[in-house]
Amino acid sequence: MQILTNRDGPVLRLQINRPEKRNALTNGMYEQMTSALQEADRDPAVRVVLIHGQPDGFTSGNDLQDFVHSPPVGDDSPVGRFITAISGARKPLVAAVAGPAVGIGTTMLLHCDLVYAAETTRFQLPFVNLALLPEAGSSLLLPMQIGHLRAAELLMLGEPFSAAKALQYGLVTEVFADGPAALQAAQAAAVKLAAKPPAALHLTKKLLKAPYAAQLAAQVGDETRHFVEQLRSPEAAEAFKAFFEKRAPDFTQFA
Repeated sequence: MQILTNRDGPVLRLQINRPEKRNALTNGMYEQMTSALQEADRDPAVRVVLIHGQPDGFTSGNDLQDFVHSPPVGDDSPVGRFITAISGARKPLVAAVAGPAVGIGTTMLLHCDLVYAAETTRFQLPFVNLALLPEAGSSLLLPMQIGHLRAAELLMLGEPFSAAKALQYGLVTEVFADGPAALQAAQAAAVKLAAKPPAALHLTKKLLKAPYAAQLAAQVGDETRHFVEQLRSPEAAEAFKAFFEKRAPDFTQFA
């Protein structure tokens, strides 16, 4: 199984489990994660969801072979349904990240309530490098959370950045030495949250997100529409061709 789910009392653990492909996500994996999040919201016995990968890898983002063969076509695509599920999750989401956290591996964290990272975690938002656009509401949430200049740095340059920078920018809760410490901290936090009064906890999360909830839904829709259009562009064709040919793309031909 490439997505493992395990109930540990009131905590549902959702593990990305495709280490041979650096936990790259396929459409099938998005569907499994969506189902797990939806079931967690419906099950009163689940109080908290804990999301993690392996000690040396969270996710390298989309599996580009799968992505090219079955590209997203709108909000009802597997990745679109996952974004809807994680952005609308009522119960607390806690994440432990290590190794690569690329693309959706970083943007999904914007919807988590607590994020614990290993010190050698490498985050990256490489959308523009592939001639694509931000997703998962990141074009709204990042500037709202860290300011326009920092958001522009991460989204427009698209370069990897460290866990120390993620902590400095306020994208993670705490950073730990490599090894099991980040996951252990995430597990401990999930257990603490699960012991809180659930109605008060859910309403607190709802109130925290209420000021921008409608705007987020609209932004996700706009991102998806532009993403799908850009995916069909000559720029994207050149970016993906260069990626699979293992060469630098040439965008000088485009205005």
